[in-house]
Amino acid sequence: MSGWITVAGLGPGSDAMVTPEVAAALDQATDVIGYIPYVARVAARPGLTLHASDNRVELDRARHALSLAAQGGRVVIVSSGDPGVFAMASALFEALEGEGSDPDIRILPGITAMLAAAARAGAPLGHDFCAINLSDNLKPMALIELRLRHAARGDFAMAFYNPRSASRPAGFARVLEVLREECEPGRLMIFARAVTTPDEALRVVTLAEATPEMADMRTVVLVGNRATRRVGRWVYTPRGAV
Repeated sequence: MSGWITVAGLGPGSDAMVTPEVAAALDQATDVIGYIPYVARVAARPGLTLHASDNRVELDRARHALSLAAQGGRVVIVSSGDPGVFAMASALFEALEGEGSDPDIRILPGITAMLAAAARAGAPLGHDFCAINLSDNLKPMALIELRLRHAARGDFAMAFYNPRSASRPAGFARVLEVLREECEPGRLMIFARAVTTPDEALRVVTLAEATPEMADMRTVVLVGNRATRRVGRWVYTPRGAV
């Protein structure tokens, strides 16, 4: 059978940020698999079956894709942003381990919410930075806190994914506490919500001004390093170490 699997990043929200390479893969697909809101971004057409599923079933989605491809399907697994950043590319390879098969797989990059948010603000990731997923679904909060402290002590700019949800409202409050223990109160923070969509909202505050309620699951939070500063309405981090 001549099936294949493509894991594609749909970008942060706007159709204008879907790459031509990803659009071409979607045009060729017989099946699209992914989380419900991401699949909803793909237009239905004859010959295409949309397989939408709930959150936290990444391995089930990956196994389904492998099964369809083995039957000759041209399968696109969709993620928001980039599929290799806290998304489905890793889940697919995890499902593939131990199967003994060698399917035709492509990973197509996309524009991450972190990079889209940084571009809207200016250049807050202009020097060394790291990205931390604040969800404790797949790792304990103690590990998140450890990584957060090391990143702050190393003077990295930081990007936070999945900062605050209805099921874990207290987690981001603890993150702010840790930042205040490790960083000066004037450290700049950017709360970028629903970037590139009609609901986009960008807020720049200091660490002292930040509150947990400024973030939700549609928000990417960027934290500058010691040298990050404003120039006019922009926020940027100098390229050299201070």
